[in-house]
Amino acid sequence: MLAMTAVVAAPCRLCQETIDLEVNLQGFVDWKAGKYIQDALPELDADMRELLISGTCPTCWDKMFPSDEEE
Repeated sequence: MLAMTAVVAAPCRLCQETIDLEVNLQGFVDWKAGKYIQDALPELDADMRELLISGTCPTCWDKMFPSDEEE
C-alpha cells in the first residue's frame, strides 16, 4: 500500500521565504494531533522539522544562532 503524501507550504516568519515540503499525510496529521515531529515525520531532516515547528528557515536559524566555527 502506498503512503499518501501532501505538499505543505512552510513560510519562514523572518524572511518570508516559503519552502514546499512533501510529507507523509498520516504523519503530518499525527504530528498536528500531538505526536513528536521526529516520530511522525522521520523522512524530514532536522532543518525542515524546525521550519514546521518554529517557522524559521535554515538560513535565518543560522543567522540567529551562528556556530562557533563560523566566528
